[in-house]
Amino acid sequence: MRQVIVYTDFKSPYAYLAQAEICQLADACGVSLDWRPYTLDIPSYLGSAELDAQGRVIGGQRDAHQWRKVRYAYMDCRRQATRRGLTILGTRKIWDSSLAAIGLLWAKRQGETVLRAYADLTFERFWRRALDIEDPAIVSATLAEAGAEVGGFPSFLEGEGRAEHDAMRAEAEAAGVFGVPSLIVDGELYWGREHLPDIRARLPAGGV
Repeated sequence: MRQVIVYTDFKSPYAYLAQAEICQLADACGVSLDWRPYTLDIPSYLGSAELDAQGRVIGGQRDAHQWRKVRYAYMDCRRQATRRGLTILGTRKIWDSSLAAIGLLWAKRQGETVLRAYADLTFERFWRRALDIEDPAIVSATLAEAGAEVGGFPSFLEGEGRAEHDAMRAEAEAAGVFGVPSLIVDGELYWGREHLPDIRARLPAGGV
């Protein structure tokens, strides 16, 4: 079966908006998806920031230009989410999404059904501010709810999973990945959900 590599990050609203569409594309074209985490280093290009419960800035380093980009990005994503009945609430800090990403790798080992359920739960709850992706116990509980066996997850999180996560990030960057969602089809990189129609045109129904 033809395979498409997909890089994602739970703290990206653009990756959230693309999640269902990518799955629909794969189902329609009969291809398999190789989901891989790419944990964004947001402060390196958008600065850092922390807000209080009222949305007031209480810390971080972000210039006026970076704030304009961030505010537009959330406005754009909320606009698209509203049309689809989804909720996207702006985050109050820059999250370390690597634990949830390692959870994705654990779910991946247990099959496509578990992986999709885990990703759906994590994206939907995180963007409603109802899930702490930095809490190992919550990540483990979300995996269990998605149907995963979680007995070995704590050791995986600290050892093999962390090493695999870091290696995948380095491999992604070597392939030219810089953001999410990114898809690689036959060695060619596409960034952003706006390219899904182009990808679909390359993947005839049945994955031939």
